[in-house]
Amino acid sequence: MSPWLLAAPWLLVLLLIVWRNATAGPLLSSYAPVPNGPLLSVIIPARNEAVNIERCVRSVLSTTYTPLEVIVVNDRSSDATAEIVARLAASAAAGGRVRLVVGEELPAGWYGKSWALSQGYRAARGDVLLFTDADTTHTPELVPRAIAAMHAERADLVSVLPRQEMGTFWERLIQPQVFFALGARIGDLRRVNRTRTTWNAIANGQFILTTRAVYEAIGTHAAVKDSIAEDMMLAQAYVAQRRDIFLLLAPEYMRTRMYRSLAEILAGWTKNLALGAPMMAPPIGILRRALPALMWLPVLAWIGPPIAWLAWHWEFTIIAMLASLLLWFEIYRRERAPLWYALLYPFGAAMVAFIMLRSAWRGRRHVEWRGRVYRAPGSG
Repeated sequence: MSPWLLAAPWLLVLLLIVWRNATAGPLLSSYAPVPNGPLLSVIIPARNEAVNIERCVRSVLSTTYTPLEVIVVNDRSSDATAEIVARLAASAAAGGRVRLVVGEELPAGWYGKSWALSQGYRAARGDVLLFTDADTTHTPELVPRAIAAMHAERADLVSVLPRQEMGTFWERLIQPQVFFALGARIGDLRRVNRTRTTWNAIANGQFILTTRAVYEAIGTHAAVKDSIAEDMMLAQAYVAQRRDIFLLLAPEYMRTRMYRSLAEILAGWTKNLALGAPMMAPPIGILRRALPALMWLPVLAWIGPPIAWLAWHWEFTIIAMLASLLLWFEIYRRERAPLWYALLYPFGAAMVAFIMLRSAWRGRRHVEWRGRVYRAPGSG
């Protein structure tokens, strides 16, 4: 059989990714900013976020949208998070728009982030709510453009995908690989927007914009209190009630740095993958139970050809590896990471496979994040 024919799957994936990147959308930049409207309450959960919280709050305050209030929920932090927010709240730049909420003890049956967001909601006065993370940075036009999109699309929930900042070797090696794997499942955002298929619904918890009325109608974060993937489950709760969700690409208006070290990457994705991935599959019990143990298998597409070349010197593996290399050059270019990291794509893929297997092994039995350990009922 022709080596080109054997390598066709890798060549097709390369062409698909180039085409998808060239036609990506919808774009937040397509919506002219709305400068004012109802009071917007921006709710930021913060647990040991001293390294991020000041930059985040200042960027939110820089928005050109009015009126605005910023509510930071200090979720039992052991670092200087509360002190930093209190100082910001008292500053002239805040203009009385920042409030610090002292988080209550985590009750049974809740995950920490949903509990913090729920407390922020209870303190909020606005008719429009924005849930955003402490590790995000907003440009002045982010919020007014997102509100314009919500109005123009008559959406009940708007979420945006930001640019991911990556500063260390491990971030640049692993993060683009994980985002590619997630993107392969999500596909074109246009297929997700206004979906009526519950398990096809997603949202990015780093930025969720909604109205108070609809948020209360779907049951607030209390409806997803027992899920580690609260953003996805919230989107699915909206769709279950036939509410419209709308996602947009916004790399020039928002950026975030999810993790800063290999330890954080391991902990963060171990927490998210095995618990979140099954909820993106059809609601078939055996499929959802098996998915965590199987989700690493597509990674073999990147690890397999180099191993096959070293072992058997098969001709088609050279073509497959060249196609893979060009694909990863395109992915790293889009993620704004140094292109030479693409040369390490088999190593990055192996790391992602390890994280996925680690996540499947721990699963619901042991979820650890920000100093808290969660165990699902009946998990032992």
